[in-house]
Amino acid sequence: MLKKTLIAVSAIPLTTLALTSCGSDSAAGGTDDDGTITMGFAQVGAESGWRTANTKSIQETAEAEGIDLKFSDAQQKQENQIKAIRSYIQQKVDIIAFSPVVETGWDTVLLEAKRAGIPVILTDRAVDSEDTSLYETFLGSDFVLEGEKAGEWLVENAAEADVDGDGDVNVVELQGTTGAAPAIDRKTGFESAIAADDSISIGASQTGDFTRDGGKKVMEAFLKSEDGIDVVFAHNDDMGLGAIEAIEAAGLTPGKDVKIITIDAVKDGMAALAEGKISFIVECNPLLGPQLMDLAKKVLAGEEVPERVVTEETTFTQEQAKEVLPERQY
Repeated sequence: MLKKTLIAVSAIPLTTLALTSCGSDSAAGGTDDDGTITMGFAQVGAESGWRTANTKSIQETAEAEGIDLKFSDAQQKQENQIKAIRSYIQQKVDIIAFSPVVETGWDTVLLEAKRAGIPVILTDRAVDSEDTSLYETFLGSDFVLEGEKAGEWLVENAAEADVDGDGDVNVVELQGTTGAAPAIDRKTGFESAIAADDSISIGASQTGDFTRDGGKKVMEAFLKSEDGIDVVFAHNDDMGLGAIEAIEAAGLTPGKDVKIITIDAVKDGMAALAEGKISFIVECNPLLGPQLMDLAKKVLAGEEVPERVVTEETTFTQEQAKEVLPERQY
């Protein structure tokens, strides 16, 4: 009996030590024992220059501020992001941030995070959910406004954009990933703005999946199927750059024979704008790292944060692009 009692007593410290070890890496909804914040970040992918700059900003800022960043690349697949988020929940990270591939289908996994006591921040893209308690805040651009800015420029320059001079401005649209917030909202904003001018219409619209190769392939198809294309509206620079390749391969001059409007303002896009191949760019700032880490710290400290944090952005003409291009960070 004495021997059994000694064994039972000696087991208590070992069990306690084992439990402490399992929970010492990260406590859900808090910070590590040494004060280090652990963030799980699920990125969309690396489909564009914008996304690459966005990833770099987040990784570099986390390192500079001593935040332990667990990073995953979803390769533009929602199922990969859901797996990553569930992995972060199992690892008991302090906070989760992600840029959703598409708007819908997130409630179940976000509810799992909420039940685990792990706050979530949305970056760059929103989710379509009636339960806004599933995330703390959404940090990113106003995509509808970006589309509106693109459309407003076209309305103001409709006469110049009517390249063939027939009195109608025929637009072809290179959409982003189907179901993604920026693709949906940029289209909405653009269509709303061009409604002010009956001479402007969208003759064809198809997804290029936010990639340069996708933009090139879709533009090649448009050039074969659509007559009298005056303007290309691309939901991001990379698709616009792909469209330039297709236009030039068809023996046409981008910026002259076909006007091109894009969104993002990454360095390659700005260079094309400075050369006159692109006519107008609406900025979408990818450098969200500093704002994201600041919001994460505030959330974990129990401070109130706005439900929506909009990034400041502008637009660029050819002359403006020439002026800022030498100092462009992305």
